[in-house]
Amino acid sequence: MDIKKIGIVGAGQMGNGIAHVMSLAGYDVMLNDVSQDALDAALELMAKNMERQVSRGKITAEEQDGALKRIKTTPHLTELGQTDLIIEAATERESVKQAIFEDLLPHLLPHTILTSNTSSISITRLASRTDRPEKFMGFHFMNPVPVMQLVELIRGIATDEETFSTCKTVVDRLGKTAASAEDFPAFIVNRILMPMINEAVYTLYEGVGSVQSIDSSMKLGANHPMGPLELADFIGLDTCLAIMNVLHDGLADTKYRPCPLLTKYVEAGWLGRKTDRGFYDYRGDIPIPTR
Repeated sequence: MDIKKIGIVGAGQMGNGIAHVMSLAGYDVMLNDVSQDALDAALELMAKNMERQVSRGKITAEEQDGALKRIKTTPHLTELGQTDLIIEAATERESVKQAIFEDLLPHLLPHTILTSNTSSISITRLASRTDRPEKFMGFHFMNPVPVMQLVELIRGIATDEETFSTCKTVVDRLGKTAASAEDFPAFIVNRILMPMINEAVYTLYEGVGSVQSIDSSMKLGANHPMGPLELADFIGLDTCLAIMNVLHDGLADTKYRPCPLLTKYVEAGWLGRKTDRGFYDYRGDIPIPTR
């Protein structure tokens, strides 16, 4: 199947990143969000990020101009119905994702492929609520999308080979690498990454080390580019907690129990960079550890 038009649900950090790379790869993009302010902010951020790529010689000014012209925005979900491939990149809550797909169904073309950028939720379960489980799969980009090279492709139990091959072709056209993952909680990357972050929070919670010492230890002792608590702030502590809950509920193993301190930060609304406070306080010129 030849994909020409791509619909993206959600103009947040992941959605605007996906729109960015899709438009640069030559796809026509329709970006949807319930908030017009979010759509306007996404366009502004994409223009700024592409300008940075131009200044570094990654793309030309002509490529930037063409890509931005290929992006359209809409607050109306139904307008995505005429696209060939839809990538849902809304908040990591299953009920929200299910509602989006249910609202889309009456407006889809017969051949439209549905995908979710979920980092942990069952693809099979999401697909079962649609009229096309064979044309449904996980399409998990890494953050930040323009920089990270990996895309996890996750088949549900009913996903057919044509759907997988079509999505794999899109990934190839983006110049990224696809990893095929089975439909188990958190797939590959987050099945490994999130328990490490959760253990770092436990290390902080139990007083083994401070925020600064934990992050410095992993950067200098394990050669990680970011410390686990810094990375958690970048991802969003609410997202980290949601994924740990999926792992804990889905695998019924106490080793995946979310750290109470992670829960407390989320309850306080300290979600990381997006709220200016998490394990670090970002309201000044330099991030300052909050513990």
